Amino acid sequence: MLGPIWLTLSMGIMIGGMGPLYASLFGTQLDKFFPHLALGVIFWGLFSTIVTDACNAFVGSSNYLKQGYFPISLFVWRALARNLIQFAHQIVLYVPVALWAGITLSWSVLLIIPAFLILVINAHALGLLLGLICTRYRDVTQIVTSIMQMLMFLTPVFWLPENLPGRAKYVLWNPFAQMLDLLRTPLMGGEAHLHSWIGIGFWTVLCLSLASVLFFKYRRRVVYWL
Repeated sequence: MLGPIWLTLSMGIMIGGMGPLYASLFGTQLDKFFPHLALGVIFWGLFSTIVTDACNAFVGSSNYLKQGYFPISLFVWRALARNLIQFAHQIVLYVPVALWAGITLSWSVLLIIPAFLILVINAHALGLLLGLICTRYRDVTQIVTSIMQMLMFLTPVFWLPENLPGRAKYVLWNPFAQMLDLLRTPLMGGEAHLHSWIGIGFWTVLCLSLASVLFFKYRRRVVYWL
C-alpha cells in the first residue's frame, strides 16, 4: 500500500536512528549535526547508486542492445533518471529536519542549481565511462563497489570536516567530498568552499574527456562485449 513511500520511510528511520547516536559519539550538538548527517546520507545514497548503476548500465540492458540499435547513452540516462526519482523521494526528509534545526537559508541556496547541474553532467559522463569499462571487464564492478565503500568513510557523510585534524585535510579533496560540499552547504545556510568548485571543475573536465574518448572509440563494440 505504501509503494515508493518505503524509500522515504526507510531512509528516515536510518537517519533518525543514527543522528542522536553519532552526535553523542562526536560530542556535537544535535541541532547542528542532525541536518549535516541527514543531507550527507541522502546525497551519498544518490552518489553511490549513480556509480553502482553506471557499472551495470549496459550489462543490465543487454536484451535491448542485442535486439536492435539503440544509442548507448539512452541506457545511461535511464539509470540516472531512476536514481533521481529515488532521490526525490528521499530529499523531502530535509524539510522537517531543517525546520526542527531552525536552519535559515540565504541567497546562497541558489548555488545548488549549478551544483546539481554539474552533478548530472558528471553522472552522465561517469555512466558512459564506467559502463564501457565494466562491460568489457566485468571484475571492475566489484573493484568500484569496494572503492565506494571505502570513500564513504573518507567523505564527510557521518563526521564534520572541522573535526578533522589539519594533517588529514587532504581527504576533503576527493571529488565526492567536494560535490557533497557544493550540494549540502547551501542547504545549511552557508557557502561552499572555493576549492570545492575548483576541484569539481577539474574533475568534470577530466571525466568528460575520458568518457568522450572511450565513447567515440568503443560505442559500437558494446553489443559484442555483452
